Amino acid sequence: MIYAFKGYIPVIHESSFVHPLAAVTGNVIIGKNCYIGPGAAIRGDWGEIVLEDGVNVQENCTVHMFPGKSIVLSESAHVGHGAVIHGANLGKNCLIGMNTVIMDDAEIGDECIVGAMSFVKAKSVFEKRSLIVGNPAKVIKQVSDEMIAWKTKGTRLYQQLPEDCFNSLKAVEPLREIPKSRPKQEEFYKTLEEFKEQK
Repeated sequence: MIYAFKGYIPVIHESSFVHPLAAVTGNVIIGKNCYIGPGAAIRGDWGEIVLEDGVNVQENCTVHMFPGKSIVLSESAHVGHGAVIHGANLGKNCLIGMNTVIMDDAEIGDECIVGAMSFVKAKSVFEKRSLIVGNPAKVIKQVSDEMIAWKTKGTRLYQQLPEDCFNSLKAVEPLREIPKSRPKQEEFYKTLEEFKEQK
């Protein structure tokens, strides 16, 4: 659902996919090849939210801020299931883990990885390539070339997903039994540990 608010109409590039069960409201700008999953809420009612090219905001995420703020989710930022971004800026090609909360005026640097269920306090600033975990979140080490290669490969799947959704996603009635010819899905992405092992 796309909503105007106080004269602001979201601007969404035609190559980006917003699931019909997501809500994008007001002063929101979404660039090319972005994916917005079902249940996501991107609320530009009190300030501007910019998603640069290739960003994904997955299922049940919230992006919002205090009045008068503007925030940017930079190119290829990857926001995992259930995360909350409240008035924070995300650097290029960063990964925000599932169910993480990032608070107001926080700055996540380029190519940072924030572990699942982390809590990033307001006004926290993290330099590029930081591996950030915990509650409150802190840097435990630097992101390696191998880790960022794995992350980038995963984000590319989400950058392909809008086209796949446009081409094949449709509402249907469910089947009542499993068809004998049901195809097996291919394995095309591995966990970080599996990714390391195959190299």
